[in-house]
Amino acid sequence: MSEALIPETPEAVLEDAADQADEEEPIKQRKNGLYPGVSDELAESMKSGWADTELHGLEPIAQAAHTAARRTALSARFPGERLVVPAGNLKTRSNDTEYPFRASVEYAYLTGSLTEDGVLVLEPAADGHKATIYLLPRSDRENGEFWLSGQGELWVGRRHSLTEAEQLYGIPASDVRELPEKLREATGPVRVVRGYDAGIEAALTDKVTAERDAELRVFLSEARLVKDEFEAGELQKAVDSTVRGFEDVVRVLDRAEATSERYIEGTFFLRARVEGNDIGYGSICAAGPHACTLHWVRNDGPVRSGDLLLLDAGVETHTLYTADVTRTLPVNGTYSEIQKKIYDAVYEAQEAGIAAVQPGAKYRDFHDAAQRVLAEKLVEWGLVEGPVERVLELGLQRRWTLHGTGHMLGMDVHDCAAARTETYVDATLEPGMCLTVEPGLYFQADDLTVPEEYRGIGVRIEDDILVTEDGNRNLSAGLPRRSDEVEAWMASLTG
Repeated sequence: MSEALIPETPEAVLEDAADQADEEEPIKQRKNGLYPGVSDELAESMKSGWADTELHGLEPIAQAAHTAARRTALSARFPGERLVVPAGNLKTRSNDTEYPFRASVEYAYLTGSLTEDGVLVLEPAADGHKATIYLLPRSDRENGEFWLSGQGELWVGRRHSLTEAEQLYGIPASDVRELPEKLREATGPVRVVRGYDAGIEAALTDKVTAERDAELRVFLSEARLVKDEFEAGELQKAVDSTVRGFEDVVRVLDRAEATSERYIEGTFFLRARVEGNDIGYGSICAAGPHACTLHWVRNDGPVRSGDLLLLDAGVETHTLYTADVTRTLPVNGTYSEIQKKIYDAVYEAQEAGIAAVQPGAKYRDFHDAAQRVLAEKLVEWGLVEGPVERVLELGLQRRWTLHGTGHMLGMDVHDCAAARTETYVDATLEPGMCLTVEPGLYFQADDLTVPEEYRGIGVRIEDDILVTEDGNRNLSAGLPRRSDEVEAWMASLTG
């Protein structure tokens, strides 16, 4: 990574550029940088000779009408109050390198903008609210920011101008650097989505309360429980790319055997970056007994013929909607007798769970249906003493099932997490809700309560299910689930 002119911080270079203009002080450079400073002649040269690159006639983003409707619903819920929703800031990974930026879900949901440092503000008006999106404008060429700042255009790429942003998002845009002072001067009730922008929160410190801000976050979480048409389409895109990513993995299992689980992780990541924004969460590429670790993301273990591979992964679209799919695959293409026995039990449980996903059903129904099947199997195999009702009442099956059978899915892999219990797990399913159905059985390698042949086998099958008017639609039906179909599918991919 080149380092020649990057100053210590973006804020420092702006201050130093101003100092240079006013007092002709040298611009502060990074310690151990190779250039001692910027000559007056170079600074003057860099101000001119650049073509006008303003973009004109931009079309609104695809979801602009949907984001406008979401802002209208938000306005109706909190009349007369100023609402502040930040995108968040870059986070340091180490020294002067940052993590890839991902805008806050609340901000992206309401604006469609994905750039750092943005803030959506809804100011009370006579007929509801006036929305303004506050963004960093194009980096300044007059003061040298565009080539001297670590976040300047020549270092990290061009930002949209405020005029361009207005065309894209359908919201009046202003310079975010002016926002803190405006917020400090604001009067009347204010709510802010906390945890993303410390500077914005500091400007509102005497105007907000934790309780009121929590209500805002809860509302925005619950608003995402039912997906609109655009969101359902994006989820299908995410799943379709994920299906192709799983196919990619099957084709290279021989190379993973020669290396490690990392080869699987890297293979799926390539598909995610080529067709989407990123992976929606850390890919779980768990071979052999690692499949019994629910969130195995180290992915540094061996991949051996005769073992199972539990692959839990999802592509995230450019609009931040993620898939979440799991298949448990025989590395050599064929399940052993005991592997098939366990796999088929999980498949049967998942079938029962998916069938229970219906409009008007209780959210918990799919979990209860799947858990009952797994409990029946454990009793049948003699691993736990029945009857089944006793097992379920005491939760004894959980030694081997461990987790809940699913969760809401959307812009977060565990979407709508701040929703109230009565609107989530105690609620009734509605068309437009999207959730995962993912039962599993996990027999730890050191579990002495089960026969040795079970130990080290973990199986999970997970699909993304959209509630429809007349039932449900399996968005990930493009990936086979039944054991014989999985084997045939793998054989078709490996030749």
